[in-house]
Amino acid sequence: MDFVGYLRPRVRLVSRFGGVGLALGGAGVLLVVAAGETVSFASRKVFAVAALVFGFAILGWSGSVFAGSAVENAQKYLDSNTGWTEADSRKAMTVIGSLGAGGMVGVTVMTLVLRAAY
Repeated sequence: MDFVGYLRPRVRLVSRFGGVGLALGGAGVLLVVAAGETVSFASRKVFAVAALVFGFAILGWSGSVFAGSAVENAQKYLDSNTGWTEADSRKAMTVIGSLGAGGMVGVTVMTLVLRAAY
């Protein structure tokens, strides 16, 4: 498989969920401001939530890499038949991380837009 063929689905996954995170981050700031809080408060709080999601994904991804084969072997030994794989776990953490990173960018962009409007 060529490099572009290998990279294309991964970039598509990250960009798709990064875009969703971007929209969620911007909408989160708008909702908090609409609820009566300041732009600064909304920006700090929504950015903190997005950063928490991103940090959880980084921790989960590294845990998948670190212990993934051990969990897969334990499932085979215990005959649990859950279907969990290291690759699926890494993909899930990539989705969550993309949402968090996109959310942080969305908060930043929406904060700049709202501050320019005031």
